[in-house]
Amino acid sequence: MALRNVVKIGESSLRKKSKPVKDFDESLWELLDDMKETMYQNDGMGLAAPQVGVLRRAIVIDVNGMFAELINPEIISQKGEDIEEEGCLSVENFRGRVKRPYEITVKACDRYGYPFTLKGEKWLARCICHEVDHLDGILFVDKSLDKDKYIKQGGSL
Repeated sequence: MALRNVVKIGESSLRKKSKPVKDFDESLWELLDDMKETMYQNDGMGLAAPQVGVLRRAIVIDVNGMFAELINPEIISQKGEDIEEEGCLSVENFRGRVKRPYEITVKACDRYGYPFTLKGEKWLARCICHEVDHLDGILFVDKSLDKDKYIKQGGSL
């Protein structure tokens, strides 16, 4: 495993749409292992492949001690509404409130290509939504209810 550099807002690759993972092989496993180590080293609760410069649909999360890898994740249902403050390893020195679904169901594959579904509420749902947004080139600041505050602080979208 190796630490990878976290891509920061302003770098164009962070705004590109990721491609589906097709090969469930050693290079994917190495990427997932590196992402996990990078996420933990930076005190994150989630990390998407584009945040380490890889435009593939892969995320790792660790919410309340539950670690998961989601390859080619797709949110298939959502319920409710929840507003909480978020931060991001790619957006330093800013936290902002974002409206997300309270509950989601996501379908994905594991590192070996086996499909599964996962249902999550509150922080797990929020984290998955946040990371799936990264796969589509969307950052939490784009959805933040505090976007004006971010821009006044000198932040750019």
